[in-house]
Amino acid sequence: MLKHILLPLDGSNLAEHVLPHAITLSNAFDSKISLIQVIYQGKQAYQSPMVNPMDWQMLKTEVEAYLNNLQERLIEINVKSEVHILEGNPAEQILEFARSEDIDLIILSSHGKSGPSAWNINSTVQKVLMRAFMPVMIIRAYQESVNELKKLKYERLILPLDGSNRAECVLPLAKSICEKQNSKIFLAHIIEEPKLPHQTPVSEEVKALIDQLLQVNEKEASIYFDRIADQFDEEAVEVIIERSRKPEVALHNIIDREKADLVLLSAHGYSGESRWPYGNIALNFLSYGTTPLIIIQDLSKDEIRTTVAEKYAEQAEGH
Repeated sequence: MLKHILLPLDGSNLAEHVLPHAITLSNAFDSKISLIQVIYQGKQAYQSPMVNPMDWQMLKTEVEAYLNNLQERLIEINVKSEVHILEGNPAEQILEFARSEDIDLIILSSHGKSGPSAWNINSTVQKVLMRAFMPVMIIRAYQESVNELKKLKYERLILPLDGSNRAECVLPLAKSICEKQNSKIFLAHIIEEPKLPHQTPVSEEVKALIDQLLQVNEKEASIYFDRIADQFDEEAVEVIIERSRKPEVALHNIIDREKADLVLLSAHGYSGESRWPYGNIALNFLSYGTTPLIIIQDLSKDEIRTTVAEKYAEQAEGH
């Protein structure tokens, strides 16, 4: 399922927060890991558009030594890996490599050499996420990291599901992780309470209608999740169904309350638009989540609309 995992690094300790997660998934699925680092020639990296060839070669040598050292550490714990040094714009090179090498999962640290920031992900990670069009995993660099590479275990997994077939694309991976790591899975569903945009008090009749609708939705959700739960061992799964006017907030509260080790989420659900690579829930978790997160892209690159910015960039390149 995860035959080839991509691990972009930049030589920083923050970026290395991804290593225990990559190793855990590699051991579970017998995956190969590609360790890559992109070196960038430009003003941002060197304060000058011209780079001394000797300095450039020294930088490549340092990067090669760094990646080779990491590879040796992986070899010691029987993890298959390969090393690649790329040159150019980091986000573009990561994406190009991922597509050309049939990568099954890109694992990204939220922050790297540029250091921590008030933003939940740095600019390079954001660029990769918006144009990856494949499964991605985000590790929050500000969270405490596992010191020993082979000690990480996913004990509690949260799967937010909205009842759509699209959201169920996370199930095969979740089942595999559960079986290989003996994890507990929480299937979470939020029944959104209707929003009534008016200032006058809601009548008892309207309240009764709303409650009736919510009860119908709860009944249907229970039937649906009984079917989903049957795919797992009884002791390994728990269903959580809650009402809320704010589904995103409710899901974050469930994740905090259940002390989740990993969240698995589909890029889109019922309401997801193909014009954007992520629906509202997935985008919220990318922007504000604090737990390790895997998002499975349910649409292919060809199904997602090209943005105005992408069209403009293509036209500019053609001139």
